[in-house]
Amino acid sequence: MNNKNETNRRYKDTVFRMLFSNREYLLQLYNAVNNTDYDNPDDLTITTLENAVYMSMKNDLSCLIDMRLALFEHQSTVNPNMPLRDLYYVADTYSKLHSDRDAYSPKLIKLPNPRFVVFYNGEVEQPAIREMKLSDAYVHHDIEPQLELIVTQININQGYNDELFERSPLLGEYMMFVDKVRTYQRQIQFEDAVKKAVDECIEEGILADFLRENKAEVIKMSIYEYDEKLHEKTMLEIGREEGREEGKEEGREEGREDTKRSVAEEMIIHNETDEYIAQITKLSVEEVAGLRSKLQLHC
Repeated sequence: MNNKNETNRRYKDTVFRMLFSNREYLLQLYNAVNNTDYDNPDDLTITTLENAVYMSMKNDLSCLIDMRLALFEHQSTVNPNMPLRDLYYVADTYSKLHSDRDAYSPKLIKLPNPRFVVFYNGEVEQPAIREMKLSDAYVHHDIEPQLELIVTQININQGYNDELFERSPLLGEYMMFVDKVRTYQRQIQFEDAVKKAVDECIEEGILADFLRENKAEVIKMSIYEYDEKLHEKTMLEIGREEGREEGKEEGREEGREDTKRSVAEEMIIHNETDEYIAQITKLSVEEVAGLRSKLQLHC
């Protein structure tokens, strides 16, 4: 049995989160996003939630400096629910920051001003900057929102916010690494693509110290992220088919099978093994092999 997905689930961190967990690097990122010039990493308090209580989620990065709270998320998919997720995160963060304060006290508890940022590096076209509001999810839009939360999504793909890379060279180098992985995964199996990208980045001085020190961990994390993305896409597509309006069961079943085959074909193109594709899509290994043969005939 292919247990790659099971093994990778132990690696809940991401390369982005691991890189910017370094206090000095995180301060550089904070300054780049906020156009500030704080220069002492010791003034920065890391407030990242390691085990958020809501739905076993945890946020990517958060920090506090000068009574300003920044919550950073990194996404390779577009998620319209980020304002809701950040509402969970900030509530939990405030609770931890002021656990020794009495909220029933007549004295006002001062709160750090929050800012919510999502760094987007997915392949679905997105604007350079966009805002997502919690109120967008409200059922009644004719009522003035009594609770609002605004998330700024920043597209960090090349050509969108390149001036941000000038202020945070590490963020730019991170995207160089991501772009190399994407390029090589079109040619070879994903795990090999990550290894090749890591080695090449080290040779070219791109995140060299970080990758040299954390090479094995970066490879495992990258594969985990990729597996999760594929799994989520598969489950989403299958769920859509199952949630369609009622019709003939034969038609619904055919639609589900078409979705599984479509996802399997995409994984074949990305050089995944037949056994792993079968595990993710729930097709048989023989069905996957048949799809591979058909694709090769049409190449």
